[in-house]
Amino acid sequence: MLAVVAERGRPKRPLVLTDDERGTLTRWARRRSSAQALAQRSRIVLACAEGMSNTAVAAQERVSLPTVGKWQSRFIEKRLKGLTDEVRPGGPRTIADEQVEEVLVATLERQPKDATHWSRASMAAETGLSKSTIGRIWKAFRLQPHRVDEFKISNDPLFIEKVRDVVGLYFDPPENAIVLCVDEKSQIQALDRSAPVLPMMPGMPERRTHDYVRHGITTLFAAMDVTTGEVIGSIHRRHRATEFKKFLTKLDREVPADLDVHLICDNYGTHKAPVIAKWLAAHPRFHMHFTPTYSSWLNQVERWFGLLTDRHLRRGTHKSVVALEKSIREWVAVWNEDPKPFVWTKTADEIFERLSSYLQRIPGAGH
Repeated sequence: MLAVVAERGRPKRPLVLTDDERGTLTRWARRRSSAQALAQRSRIVLACAEGMSNTAVAAQERVSLPTVGKWQSRFIEKRLKGLTDEVRPGGPRTIADEQVEEVLVATLERQPKDATHWSRASMAAETGLSKSTIGRIWKAFRLQPHRVDEFKISNDPLFIEKVRDVVGLYFDPPENAIVLCVDEKSQIQALDRSAPVLPMMPGMPERRTHDYVRHGITTLFAAMDVTTGEVIGSIHRRHRATEFKKFLTKLDREVPADLDVHLICDNYGTHKAPVIAKWLAAHPRFHMHFTPTYSSWLNQVERWFGLLTDRHLRRGTHKSVVALEKSIREWVAVWNEDPKPFVWTKTADEIFERLSSYLQRIPGAGH
């Protein structure tokens, strides 16, 4: 067994491990895809027991000094139980820690034999616990096996440079200039339900038919001022370079002539067409800044498009494209009466650090 005494500063209480405790901590620390918080706490205690200073342990685990001190003290006071999360108020537990761990490990590291993911019923059959108990464990650890989200990793060779460029515009926009997030929302459908919508009533939600009639599509070009949140919009039936050029001409008319215009766009071919390059050469106050491929999250106007969809389009009914376009213009006008800019909070370095941490969880992502 090892004892550790601090070399300087406030005296450190000795941390002594039994062979059983060391074996358990080593097993917990080796978790690869589950119980990562517990694995890190175990590594902290093991490192302290090996004689490493709190500063060295904090640097190794990329945590703060108080975090190292906290879990070291918790272990000394409560031993292995001190590394688990605090027990919440309520009745006495009837499920042992080993059973909870079995559910978590199975959920995160294995699949059932007859399905791609676990259900409460299949996990209950696997572990012998009730379906309600499985549900409570999953809820406590915020696990949702039935859900899946999609992601796309950018393969842009200039990813770092483009992120720094765009984020730099958000945090430190140039003087005597306006920064606009620009994109087009294409294929907006004018949809009308096959039967009238039944309005909401006490005790009954709004009801509508599941089927609908299509009356055509349109495209909204939008440019959002990152400082004020105000949006300049233009609607066209198509979204070719010709329409994008018309939109740029509108921006040129509406933005004061004494301001430079910095446009944040994605890599859609329309934005890089020869006719657009020619137009930009004739209008030197316009500057294009492209987001990396598969990185639409970096363009704030995409968030605004999400609001437009959620608040107006998803449950809207329109009997013609003309009616749809009229309603979009009205919604944009209402937005501009009290525009609300989005506040960008992540620096480029924080984005890279988060992405690096995420890639470490994906097998082979670094190759």
